Amino acid sequence: MPLTMSKDVFITCAVTGSGGTQDRSPHVPRSPEQIANSAIAAAKAGAAVVHCHVRDPETGAPSRRLDLYREVTERIRESETDVILNLTAGMGGDIIFGPTERPMPPIEGTDMIGASERVQHIAECLPEICTLDCGTMNFAEADYVMTNTPGMLTAMGQMMTHLGVKPEIEAFDTGHLWYAKQLVKDGVLDSPALVQLCMGVRWGAPDDLNTFMAMVNNVPEDWTFSAFGLGRNQMAYVAASVLAGGHVRVGLEDNLWLDKGVLAENWQLVERAGTIIENMGARLMTPEQVREKLGLTKRAPK
Repeated sequence: MPLTMSKDVFITCAVTGSGGTQDRSPHVPRSPEQIANSAIAAAKAGAAVVHCHVRDPETGAPSRRLDLYREVTERIRESETDVILNLTAGMGGDIIFGPTERPMPPIEGTDMIGASERVQHIAECLPEICTLDCGTMNFAEADYVMTNTPGMLTAMGQMMTHLGVKPEIEAFDTGHLWYAKQLVKDGVLDSPALVQLCMGVRWGAPDDLNTFMAMVNNVPEDWTFSAFGLGRNQMAYVAASVLAGGHVRVGLEDNLWLDKGVLAENWQLVERAGTIIENMGARLMTPEQVREKLGLTKRAPK
């Protein structure tokens, strides 16, 4: 199918993530204050959306603590920076199996909780957007499985819809898009939906352009999609997604480098993505324009 380039594009900045990057760059934010400040700087550089995880402030390890989510949310809102808050709801679905001859019971590092607990911070903080990982997959490490069953996704999706928080469907492979369309058909998620195409995450969709266009071609025409590529291909996917009619995600969750040997800060990645987008002849969307496009309601500080 012919490409229809986006003329109006929004940038999402994935500020910190939950991977083991905290010891690879001093710029990966750990504390709620650092995460909020990095998100605010990214917004000032042109990001309309900031996607946030939280980490243990001392160790940098991924966390699900409600107080950390509360603090990040409050700091961003109280700064009066106009930006759309997108909180992860991907934590709490991790199974790490034992050795291949004795895989059960799961071993240390497993973090499996119920649907209500996985969405608890969303209900409390009420971001405008939260993520919904629409499938189960082998996830990089040998015995780690990211687990999101159809029943779990239905329950979480219903809760998000009831809360009035827009799910951002995280699609790591084509089957995830297939099930996302089923969730909309079943009335669990509202249509038109919002999708993030996640390219190059082992062992999901590889980040080649043929696979990317297969993903794009499986997104319904009235849905909104964004995309990212991991590591050195992050900026290439800025251009690819705009060319394919989508929006873009950059940030330290997905890539630590600005140039060879130069560690990036979030605002620098956003600034570079904005330059690429504008040099392609497209315009950066403001948070208010994105709210109008996606049907979001701005949340005020409590």
